[in-house]
Amino acid sequence: MASGNAIRGSRVGAGPMGEAERGESAPRTRISFWCANKHETRPSFAAEAVVPETWDCPRCGFPAGQDEHNPPAPSRNEPYKTHLAYVRERRSDADGEAILAEALAKLRGEI
Repeated sequence: MASGNAIRGSRVGAGPMGEAERGESAPRTRISFWCANKHETRPSFAAEAVVPETWDCPRCGFPAGQDEHNPPAPSRNEPYKTHLAYVRERRSDADGEAILAEALAKLRGEI
């Protein structure tokens, strides 16, 4: 006994989709990019598109260039800094002691 669903296993829009429905595809060109780890990436671009100087490597994330023997250097990432590290860059220990003394004096009601 059938469940009553005549198009079981199909979904709306399923079916062959050829050039007649999509239209002509633009002419493409594949460009090779190499990163510092010697990974090759070959994205495709439209023939009339401007090709970028660098491309991010999908394997390691380093920047990749078109010159295999001279790839761009990886960018240097600064380590994470805490709020205290930024404060220490702006203030000396003597400044910190003065601010602490002032805050304690306010709490004690001396000011």
